[in-house]
Amino acid sequence: MLAEMTGQAHIPVLAAELVAALDPQPGEVAVDCTFGAGGHAALVAERLGTDGLLIAIDRDPLAREHFERFSAEAPCATRFVHASFADGLQLLAGEGVEADMVYMDLGVSSMQIDTLERGFSYVYDAPLDMRMNPEQELTAADVVNTWEERQLGRAIKELGEERYFKQVSRAIVRARPLETTQELVEVITAAIPPASRFGGGHPAKRTFQAIRIVVNDELGQVERGLPLAWDLLRLNGRFAGISFHSLEDRPVKRFLADLAVGCVCPPQLPVCVCGGEPLAELLGRGGHVPTAEEIAANPRAKSARLRAARKLAYERPEDITSRTPSTGPDAPRRDR
Repeated sequence: MLAEMTGQAHIPVLAAELVAALDPQPGEVAVDCTFGAGGHAALVAERLGTDGLLIAIDRDPLAREHFERFSAEAPCATRFVHASFADGLQLLAGEGVEADMVYMDLGVSSMQIDTLERGFSYVYDAPLDMRMNPEQELTAADVVNTWEERQLGRAIKELGEERYFKQVSRAIVRARPLETTQELVEVITAAIPPASRFGGGHPAKRTFQAIRIVVNDELGQVERGLPLAWDLLRLNGRFAGISFHSLEDRPVKRFLADLAVGCVCPPQLPVCVCGGEPLAELLGRGGHVPTAEEIAANPRAKSARLRAARKLAYERPEDITSRTPSTGPDAPRRDR
């Protein structure tokens, strides 16, 4: 199999579920928004055949190295776009590319975590970096050492969902300058009450997540990328997104739920007057989560969730999101 030929060390998460949702067919065009080490791409490419095309997007230069090996063995045509996935999708849209499937594996990749000098892990000592694209200017050290305490605390609270955000941000500011991940871990650990340090995993996990999200504008990429990905799809095209925490999953869930809404009339109207029809069919309500067997084989898959949808009709995403402010998974609606 191509997945074996590429020689990647990581295990793609929810791989069987992703392939089932996308249902790649010979001759189709696929866009992998977060290529990484190419695990998902290898499985998709095997089904596209000689007439198919797989376009890989990734901002990390390491991904290009993996892509070169992948491309040499791929049974389909391939192309690499070195950019963040939102920028890459914007580029493809400008070129008039149309795809049969677009998929994204959000968050930090195993490839990045396992490259210890990149500073993504709180387990190993390394420079405070955390950049998915080493060519960008902003680093974790910049955030840790220059942001004012309130701004830093807000990010740790909202993006890391850290209960002790005030204590952590205050301790970081007092300990400046910080240069390495181990220095930051020690400050965070000391700031959290002893009884709470390990009940929810490593005490630095949530703060590291927050800083990484800030450095790489991860949620901004999701908000920009979702409508671009959907707009790129042909009729009956399939979209799939894999997320690893609620901050990533929530916008994917809401975006697809909005597309799947038909009528958007106020609930008090007795009959539908808007004539709205669903723009998408959800492929598995509630999403897909890893099996116990997958989690045992790959513990990093534990928090993963895949959501997917099929495109039923054309409408530009900016029109979709402006149809009504009340749409979404929690909005009141009626069967009509």
